[in-house]
Amino acid sequence: MDRTFVMLKPGTLHRRIVGEIFSRFERKGLKIIALKMVRLDNQTASTHYEEHRNKDFYGELVNHITSGPIIAFILEGADAVSSVRRLIGSTKVQEAQAGTIRGDFAYTTQLNIIHASDSPASAQREIDIFFRPDEIYDWEDNNRVWF
Repeated sequence: MDRTFVMLKPGTLHRRIVGEIFSRFERKGLKIIALKMVRLDNQTASTHYEEHRNKDFYGELVNHITSGPIIAFILEGADAVSSVRRLIGSTKVQEAQAGTIRGDFAYTTQLNIIHASDSPASAQREIDIFFRPDEIYDWEDNNRVWF
């Protein structure tokens, strides 16, 4: 089983769509193994977006992500990174297809509502930024539904 990192940005709370987004991941068969709501400080946001530090939109990105609480979580499942990326849709909102999270809910690319790791290496790096090992629960699903 693979793991991936997902972050719901401040707009999801403001728009009251957190439950809808979680239900899409759960209906796909992905398992939530860690979950927290936090307000990011500038240091954590800067660490998370390190790869974008020299890009024009970096400041706006950090300002947006620190503007309110985010929900960070780890999903586990077969091909978790690619499965989640398909569910959330294209980063460019104008290219996100209807039926994807971004296609259905995102308004602009700059004020995107969701982040998901783009590779297993990124997933591990982001998991390490947001979660301590004792915050990750490798729980057994005794009522397993076959998807």
